[in-house]
Amino acid sequence: MNKKAEQFKAFLDERKVEAFQMEEVEGNEQHAVVFRSFIGVEGQQLPTVVIADDSVFSIIRVQIAPQALNEESAAELMKFINEQNALYKPFKLFFDEPGNLMMDACLMAENDELKGEIVYQMYNVIINYLNENYRNIMKVVWR
Repeated sequence: MNKKAEQFKAFLDERKVEAFQMEEVEGNEQHAVVFRSFIGVEGQQLPTVVIADDSVFSIIRVQIAPQALNEESAAELMKFINEQNALYKPFKLFFDEPGNLMMDACLMAENDELKGEIVYQMYNVIINYLNENYRNIMKVVWR
């Protein structure tokens, strides 16, 4: 396990946080470790991961809406996502290959350290954003 993953796991163990399932990614050159969880918003459980590897970055990734992108809604969704990305600095919304609406928050790990407190602060920023914006996002997705 990489150093950042060890630090985050120690933080979770110390705080007795049991909401994460840890998985080491086999054969990954950067020794990635994924911590899986969910964020509850508007009665939905949004899959969430913290990805810690040997790079200078760690990522918090949230799947906001599965298979959201389709030909009929693509132009409107792309416009909406670009507007959101211009408004909010700490994270970016994007569509992955299958068309799932995703959110990435990138955390810089200085001196190969992933501080649990920083991860939790970013989680709070993400949760606040989703609580305020999830309905509007889904209105655009469901059109």
